[in-house]
Amino acid sequence: MSKTSVLQYLDAQALVDAARSRFVDVVTAAQAERGFASVVLTGGGTGIALLQALREDSGSIDWGKVDIYFGDERFLPSGDPERNEVQASEALLDHVDVHPDRVFRMAASDGPHGSDPEVAAATYAQILHSGSEGEPTPRFDVHLLGMGGEGHINSLFPHTDAVREQHRFVVAVEDSPKPPPVRITLTLPAVRRAQHVWLLVSGANKADAVAAAVGGADSDDVPSAGALGTESTVWFLDAGAASKLDTV
Repeated sequence: MSKTSVLQYLDAQALVDAARSRFVDVVTAAQAERGFASVVLTGGGTGIALLQALREDSGSIDWGKVDIYFGDERFLPSGDPERNEVQASEALLDHVDVHPDRVFRMAASDGPHGSDPEVAAATYAQILHSGSEGEPTPRFDVHLLGMGGEGHINSLFPHTDAVREQHRFVVAVEDSPKPPPVRITLTLPAVRRAQHVWLLVSGANKADAVAAAVGGADSDDVPSAGALGTESTVWFLDAGAASKLDTV
């Protein structure tokens, strides 16, 4: 049965340090059990800070045996600094011994599939399926998530078709309320295929959404409320993000 934990830290740095240590433990345990691990990375300030921390100290992780996916991506030209994969590469991937064939990036708007985000989303769904031994997606060991002030995760925003998607695992978003408007995102059904879902949230401006999600809000209103792992869901919160929890 899946368990939800809410972990509170004094500040964002303590949050990142704790998540780094736990990430190392989960990934190395997966590698010891079956020879590799599968993780989904996120963008955002706290998510990128975690990748930077892993760059400094990733324990005994064998990066050559980690399959790396992305929770969402801005549908922008390759190399654009706003793309999550560019930021992840600068923070971590360019500095550890990842195998290039095991880093599964979402298509850029100037990529081989053209400028159609629907085609790009369908292509990424095929990539997930091809790496999952016949299942629709891998059983991710960890899916990392940030959260916006209104509760969005990946590019799943409140009251949108994307957050309401029940069947597809990857969809295009063409009217994101946060720029840039065109994105590709994993959906809640994909998130829920991860063994461990971790939400890394810092800042008092997110406290209301944290309290609502932890308190059982509808995912249509607060998308992060729908992010659940098959084994565990962990909220890593700094003091500001946790400040409204006593009002739940």
